[in-house]
Amino acid sequence: MAQSNEIMATGRRKSSIAIVKLVKGKGRIFVNGKTLAAYIGNRPAVEMMIYRPLVLTDNQEKYDVKVKAVGGGVVSQSGAIRHGIARALLKSNEEYKAVLRSEGLLTRDPRVKERKKYGRKRARKRFQFSKR
Repeated sequence: MAQSNEIMATGRRKSSIAIVKLVKGKGRIFVNGKTLAAYIGNRPAVEMMIYRPLVLTDNQEKYDVKVKAVGGGVVSQSGAIRHGIARALLKSNEEYKAVLRSEGLLTRDPRVKERKKYGRKRARKRFQFSKR
């Protein structure tokens, strides 16, 4: 069972799942045991995307975020982390709902990879057609 001082939530995007824990702290983010910068590399846009729910609710300096992310790529996992942080913040304070909802941070991105169809190379790509 989670301790009373930590808030847990799950975020998802594509095939990525992020289990997020918010703990009182100084605003550091750890993903799979590494710092955020070490995990995502030199991608400031992705870093800003992850911090967005914390910035909107003015909680950058109040919580440390610990994340276990699995599946998908780094950017997909970042989207899942953002979704998880937003949901955890909502658990911490219901008043954030209007702000987070208006920015679309509470909505799970439903876009997933389309399945491969038989008789095709991929979902929609066909094999090369030869007239003669």
